Amino acid sequence: MAIRHQLIKRPRDDVWSVLSDRDLYAEWVPGTSGSHPGEGDWPEEGATLRYSVRAGPWSLHGTTVVREERRPERLALEIDSGALGTARIDIEIRRWGRDSLVIADEHPLTGPAGTLHNAALDVVLQMRHRRMLARLADLVERGPASAADDPRAAGGRIPAPHPDGTGKVHRA
Repeated sequence: MAIRHQLIKRPRDDVWSVLSDRDLYAEWVPGTSGSHPGEGDWPEEGATLRYSVRAGPWSLHGTTVVREERRPERLALEIDSGALGTARIDIEIRRWGRDSLVIADEHPLTGPAGTLHNAALDVVLQMRHRRMLARLADLVERGPASAADDPRAAGGRIPAPHPDGTGKVHRA
């Protein structure tokens, strides 16, 4: 079992916004060269998307199914890679102050990876998760700020720093 975490410097709603956008799947899942709509309304339970992975002249096509969805705290997916088998990935999004702690837990279910699952495979999954969570963090953190994160998004003003340089807020 491969479990990895990543602190994302944005609120949970911002993380959920990226995870719930089917078109962004290939942006944060390493190795995926594209994703396409499947059945249902992503990310509701039972909804699917189709993805492709390219390695030189070879390509692999698979399907991802939402197995559980609890907005904005959990998204459980089953990845079906055809002859390679299936895997589950459970993504938990915890509040961490104003930020989010994202925990990814992946485990092979069927096929060669499920049958041959061992510590060496977990090392590979750890490397993949490091990359996946870093890509997710980058995508979330460079996206538009939510109202909870940026007062300007709610029509407010950002207070100016105090002229004496103490860091106190100066209200004009």
